[in-house]
Amino acid sequence: MADQIKLSKKDRWDVCWRSTFLQGSWNYERMQNGGWTYALIPALKKLYTTKEDRVAALKRHMEFFNTHPYLASPVIGVTLALEEERANGAAVDDVTIQGVKVGMMGPLAGVGDPVFWFTVRPILGALAASMAMTGSIVGPVIFFVAWNIIRIAFLWYTQEFGYKAGSRIADDMSGSLLQDVTKGASILGMFILGSLVERWVSVKFTPTVSNVQLDKGAYIDWNSLPKGAKGIQTALEQQASGLSLTDHKVTTLQNNLDSLIPGLAGLLVTLLCMWLLKKKVSPIIIIFGLFIVGIVLHVLHIM
Repeated sequence: MADQIKLSKKDRWDVCWRSTFLQGSWNYERMQNGGWTYALIPALKKLYTTKEDRVAALKRHMEFFNTHPYLASPVIGVTLALEEERANGAAVDDVTIQGVKVGMMGPLAGVGDPVFWFTVRPILGALAASMAMTGSIVGPVIFFVAWNIIRIAFLWYTQEFGYKAGSRIADDMSGSLLQDVTKGASILGMFILGSLVERWVSVKFTPTVSNVQLDKGAYIDWNSLPKGAKGIQTALEQQASGLSLTDHKVTTLQNNLDSLIPGLAGLLVTLLCMWLLKKKVSPIIIIFGLFIVGIVLHVLHIM
C-alpha cells in the first residue's frame, strides 16, 4: 500500500497566508476564483505530483467562488481535507468538491459583514480614533496591530476547524455521509442564493398606469401648515396618519406588479440569465447585454 500523502502544518499555513490575497484578482465573471486557486497552490503541489493532475486540480478550482474574504477560511479547510482524501485514492469527484464549496460559501457570506465590518472593525476604529484625537500615535498602531492579530488568528483557526471537519466527512466514504453533506450543502446554497434574488436584483418599471386627483383632506395641504419646525412636525404627523404628500395618487406599472408578486421582474431576469448560462453564453456578454438593455429602456422611459 502506498504511503498516504498528508498536508503538514506548514503546508496549511502557506495556504492560510495566501488566502489573505483572496480578492487580489477579483473579476465580474467568477468573482474570487483566481485568489481562491492561488491560495490552494501549495497544497495542490504537495498532493499531486504529475503535471496532468495539477492542471486538472487548478481547473477544478477556477470555477465560480464568492464569499466574505475572511469566512472563506473554513471553506478552504474543508476543501483541503477533501483534496487530500482524493489524492490518496478516495472517491471524491469534482462535483462533490464544488458542491460543498457552493453550499458553504452562501450562508457564510452573510455572517462576515455583521461580525467584522459592522462590529469588530468599528469598535477598534472608535478606540483608535479617540486616542488619535488626543495626538497619540498609539491609536493607529493599536488599530493596525489588533486588527491584524484578530484577522490572522481567525483565518488560521477557522481553516484548521474546516480541515478537521472535512477529514471527518471524508472518512465515511463507504457510507452516505458525504453524499448527504453534498446534497444538503447544494440545497442550502441554492436556497440562500434564491432568497437573495429579490435583494440583489432590482427591476423598476416607470410607466404610469393612473393619475387620480385626491379629494381635499386626503392629502397634506402644505400652504396651511405652520411655519418652521412646527410645520415640519405637523406634516410628519399627517403623513403618519395616512395622508398623501401630494394631491394626486400616481400608480405605476411597478406598483401593480408589486401588488401581485413582489420581485417578479427581478426573478424573471435572474431565470433568464441562468438559462443563458446554461446555453453556454459568456457571463461577460450577459453583463454587457443587461447594461445595453437597461440604458435603452431608461431612455425610452420604460425603466
